[in-house]
Amino acid sequence: MDIVHGRTIVFGGVAMSRPIAEPLRALTAEERQELAAVMRCPSQPQHRHQRAAALLAVAEGATLTAAAGRVGWRVCDTVAALIRRFNRLGMAALDDRPRSGRRRRYAEQDEARILREFRRPPDREGDGTATWSLSTLRRALRAAPDGLPEVSTFTLHSVLHGAGYTWQRGRSWCNTGVVLRKRKSGVVTVTDPNAAEKRG
Repeated sequence: MDIVHGRTIVFGGVAMSRPIAEPLRALTAEERQELAAVMRCPSQPQHRHQRAAALLAVAEGATLTAAAGRVGWRVCDTVAALIRRFNRLGMAALDDRPRSGRRRRYAEQDEARILREFRRPPDREGDGTATWSLSTLRRALRAAPDGLPEVSTFTLHSVLHGAGYTWQRGRSWCNTGVVLRKRKSGVVTVTDPNAAEKRG
């Protein structure tokens, strides 16, 4: 019999610490719209529907258990794991991790194509956004004549992170180690020479 005392579970007479669930970070307006769009789209895979619905449920105040039940999951740990992934990867958390032996290898020219598209300022009317997210960038690359029709948000995140870009709340994607400074002569770009080492 399991007995719960605060954050400690007594299992078989042995006290075990229960991990504290990581809270879901605040969603941006664009993320809320994208999650809602995934839920409305009938062509989306079921696992993306479930993950989007669970994240929105938690964002609206539902408990992990309630969110799990709402999407048909049996344990709340599945929602807790999803939240940890979303906090780290953003919308890429809706996609499955690449399976061993099946991960597609992208050549250097493909990664260069991803970065070229990412560095292109999006057209609000044509791309449907003013700032890139992983989902809108994926859509643009899949639709482009010279794009990547099978690229995933997980791959996009990996390529951007490898190129030194990180997602920062309120600032979209930013180049780690590169900042704009205001000087008397105007705005200049300052690069940290140790940025690559700090990123590990």
